[in-house]
Amino acid sequence: MAKSILVLKLGSASITTPKGEIDETIIADITRQVAMLSADYHLILVSSGAVAAGKKYIQNYKGKISERKAAAAIGNPLLLGTYARHFEKYKMAIAQSLCERQHFSNRTQFLQLKETYEELWKNGVIPIANENDVVSNLELKFSDNDELATLLGVGFGASLILLGTSVPGVLDADGKVVEKIKSIDNDIFSLANKKTSEVGLGGMTSKLTFAHLASTMGIKVVIFGVRTPDGILKAVKGETGTECTPKNSSISSRNKWLASGSLVTGRLMIDDGACEAIRKRKSLLAVGIKSIIADFADGEIFEITDLENNIVAVARAKVSSNTITKNSKQHNLEIANASDIVIL
Repeated sequence: MAKSILVLKLGSASITTPKGEIDETIIADITRQVAMLSADYHLILVSSGAVAAGKKYIQNYKGKISERKAAAAIGNPLLLGTYARHFEKYKMAIAQSLCERQHFSNRTQFLQLKETYEELWKNGVIPIANENDVVSNLELKFSDNDELATLLGVGFGASLILLGTSVPGVLDADGKVVEKIKSIDNDIFSLANKKTSEVGLGGMTSKLTFAHLASTMGIKVVIFGVRTPDGILKAVKGETGTECTPKNSSISSRNKWLASGSLVTGRLMIDDGACEAIRKRKSLLAVGIKSIIADFADGEIFEITDLENNIVAVARAKVSSNTITKNSKQHNLEIANASDIVIL
C-alpha cells in the first residue's frame, strides 16, 4: 500500500474526565486530527477507556477482575458510539477490533487479522482496537494497551507509533520534557514515574518498555500529551512530546512477528561466547547454555538472556528444555537455528 501505517494509542486518563467519564471535547478533537491525517496514513486507533466508561454502572466498584470485565462489556459500546458519532462529522466510518493475545501468537491468525485491517483501510474505515477484556484469559492478557499498540505497529510494519498520555512526554528530573531519546537504557527508565493513573493500567515505564521494542524494530515512537493543542498533528511532525529514535533494522516481517507477537514460554541463560555467536547470526548450541530458567517445548518461543540476566534475543526452539537436560553432554546439539533467532 502507498500509505504508511500510523498507530495511535490513547490512554484512559487522556480521554476521560476526572470522574472517569468519556470526555466528549477530547474525543471531538482527536477525531478532527485523525481525519486530517487519514489522507496520508492508514491509521489504527488503540483506545483505552472502556472500563473507565463502564465502571460507574457497577455498584460498589472495587476493580476486581470480574468487575473490570463487566465494566468493559458496558463501556465498549459507549466508547465506540462516541467515536462513531464524532467521526461521522467527517464522513468516516469506524470498525471495532477486540484483540486477544492468541491473535498474535498464532501466525495464521495474525495474518488474517492483518488482511482484515487492509480491507478496512481499502474502504476508508478506521479500525479502533482494544483488548477483549470480557473473555481474555488472565494469564494471556496484554500487559496494557501500550503492548497491543506495539504488537500491531511492529507486526503490520508501521512507520510511526504515537503513545498518547495525560502528560506531555517523558520528563527529566526537573520536570521538563525530554525531546529526543536515542537509546532507552537504565538512565532513561529511571525517569519514569512508577505510578499509573487511577483509570489506566500502564505508566511511563510501560511506554518506555514497548517504545524500546518498537524502536529496535525500526519504528519511530513518540510519547506525547493528548491534551496538547493539536498534539497528534504535532507529534507526527516531531514538534511535541518525546521522540524515541528508531534503529536501522533489516529484520524480516516474519521475525518481527516472532520477536513481538509470539507467546514466550521459556527462558535460557547463555554464556558470553554464545552471545557473541548468535549476534554473528550463528545458531544456538547446547555448549553455550549456562542454565534453563523456565521450561519450554520444541517449537515454542523462549527468551535468551546473558549472564547478567539481560534479555538479548528470542528464538523458536528446535528441541525442548527437557531434551536439553537429558542430552547435556551433547555440546553440538542445536537448540535454535540462526534463522529462528531474533536479536533484541
